[in-house]
Order: sequence, then structure tokens, then C-alpha cells
Amino acid sequence: MSETIPVTVLSGALGAGKTTTLNHVLTADHGYEVAVLVNDMGEVNVDAEHVEQQSELSQTDEQIIEMSNGCICCRLRGDMLDAIGALVENREFDYLLVESSGISEPIPVAQTFVLGFEDSEYDPTADYHLDTMVSVVDAHAMYTGFDSGTALTSEDAAGGTDRIPEEVLLDQIEFCDVLLVNKCDLVPESELDEIEAVLRTLQPRAELVRTEFGAVDPGEILATDRFDFEAARASAGWKHELKHDHHHDPSDEHGVESFVFRANRPFHPERFAALLGELPDAVIRAKGFFWSAGREDIAMGLDKAGRSVRAGPNGRWIATLPPEQQERYLQTLPDLEDEWDDRWGDRGVELVFIGRKYDPERLRSKLESCLLSDSEMNADWGRYPDPFGTEGQRELALADR
Repeated sequence: MSETIPVTVLSGALGAGKTTTLNHVLTADHGYEVAVLVNDMGEVNVDAEHVEQQSELSQTDEQIIEMSNGCICCRLRGDMLDAIGALVENREFDYLLVESSGISEPIPVAQTFVLGFEDSEYDPTADYHLDTMVSVVDAHAMYTGFDSGTALTSEDAAGGTDRIPEEVLLDQIEFCDVLLVNKCDLVPESELDEIEAVLRTLQPRAELVRTEFGAVDPGEILATDRFDFEAARASAGWKHELKHDHHHDPSDEHGVESFVFRANRPFHPERFAALLGELPDAVIRAKGFFWSAGREDIAMGLDKAGRSVRAGPNGRWIATLPPEQQERYLQTLPDLEDEWDDRWGDRGVELVFIGRKYDPERLRSKLESCLLSDSEMNADWGRYPDPFGTEGQRELALADR
């Protein structure tokens, strides 16, 4: 048995049911003495107060750390380490359960436990090990979002953050070991099957567990020993699709479709920007990079999560690097040499689209129409306007439909 204390991190969008799940686990008979860290974006930590009131913690041995007015994936990372470092000095518990805020990105939280944080002198790996990353998904919000084209989360705002809740939701789904599909009592059985099909495509690795009112068997999220940082980071459905390059058959996947679009020539920037504004709501996830004519220096990135669409600069093409750096990449990635163009190098398009009940061939045709024609390949690309900006990905407005 490990001498370090196992940690479960509970993530989930605003209103998904994290606190209800936490309360259920704390009051269940699981055999652990649990310390709890509750992170809420507000200045008053309502979640911690709720947990204390509802779980009768005053009559148990659980301890609660409240962290407010910030997020443990960014602003409060150092504070979190200081708190759990001080907590472990007494060692009156044998399990740490962390409820992150609804807008917390899971990867930085996981990295904090695995690698520590440069702004803190405390090294968590001496006392803790990350056991399970859990994400709670609001099945009812996804169900209503599928049917109406509205947001896939139950909240429209994110406590003052400039991140879109659906982006965070997809981050949480794509980086976890266990997916708790909560509020299943509010969704018809047939729709639950479709929601699960979508979730399995977005995140093939995670264990899916249906819950109502957050009532989960503690054994599903405590001491599972499922966490593997590299496996979790590489398990997003869009990464899986890029690697395996196969097409999902909707007859087997409850209408879930996914495909990879590749091209070795650039998009016409205005045509592609217009298409991004018209992507159907049924396309839940799109991710990858693209070449925009007139911006040969920059690899553009696309990130669609629900109704949020962002596109813009996202790094450099290997072909723009000094020759010695190019050579190192080509040695590390031997397959790249086979795709290398004598003039354009690695510039190209590689995009993944994942959705529910949409027509991938129609979308593929539209994407192909956005590529430069043969005559446009020989034209002056410098005259094309750049709708994607120069500093980073920006939000693109979706057309009203």
C-alpha cells in the first residue's frame, strides 16, 4: 500500500451536481477518513457551507478547506499547495477529495499534484498521489442542448471568467478517468444512450457511470488507481481520431459521427471563416490546425466546443523553423518526412469533427470548397483579408439559424 495519500479531483460544469456528489460520498460508508478541499469562484464559498450543513461534518472526522475568490487551476494553485501542505502535517486523514470550481481546467489541477507549482515551496508528491480525475456531466443540460441547439451546460456565465463554459466542459470530459453522467432521472433512456455515445466518442478511455442526485458508489471514484497522466492527456476523442483516422458508423453509435479532414493546400481565409460561422449545432466538437492563405508563417488552430468556435494563430509550422530545428523534428517524427512538401514543408490542414446526427459528407464538401482553387494557388495571397487576428484564437460569431 502506498504511504502517500490518494487524491480524487471532482470537476464539472456549473450546476452539474458536483457538490451533491461530494455530499453523497462524504456521508457514505467507504472506510476512509476524508479531508475535503472545496474551490468556489465566489468570495463566499457557498459550496463549502452547503457540504458542512448537509453532511453533518461536525459529527464526523472529515476536514474541510475552503478556497474562494479564485480558481485552483490558475490563481489559487500556490494557495492550494500551501493549504494541503499544512493539512498533511497533522495526518488525521487518509484520503483527500478536491471539488474544483465549475470553470477549473483539469489538466493544470492534475499537474499541480503530479509536478507541484513553481510559486510554492511545497512538493505535494512527497505526501500525495493523484488517484482519480472525475468529471460530472449534467445529462439534462446535454439532452436539452442536443434538442434545441443551446448550450450543453446549465449556466450561461462563468463567474466573470472570459472562458466559455462549454469549452471548460469539453476540457473536463476529455481529461478524466471517470465520467459521472448525473441527473439521469430527467432524461429518457433512449436519449441517455445517445448522450453516452457522444461522451464515449469525446472520451474513449474514461469509465462512464450513470447517477441520479449525485448518488454514486464511492468505490467508483475513490481508490480506483486509474490516473495515468500521459494516458489521460492523450485520450481525448479528437486526438484518437487524428491518430487512427477512421470514420464512425452512426448506425452503431446512436447517430454520433466523426471524421478527419486533411488537405495539403490552404483555406481561402474569408470562405473558411464564413463556414466556421455556419457550422451546425450538431457538430459538438471540432479541433485541429489549418493553413490560411496569406499567413504562411503561422499554423492556425480551430477549437469548437458546443456553440463556442475559436480560430486563430496557434503556433509555427516546422517549415518556418531554422534548418537544424527542422532536422530534429524530422528525426523525431519520421512519418513527417513522407508528407513533407519541397516548397511548403508541413503546412496543411488537419481537422477533426465530432457530432450527433449531422451530414459529414456535406460538411466535407463545404470544407473542400473553402480550399484555394488551382488558379487561386497561383494568385497573390497577400491581398486576402485576415479574419483570424494576429495574437491568438478569437471567438467567431455563429450565424443565427
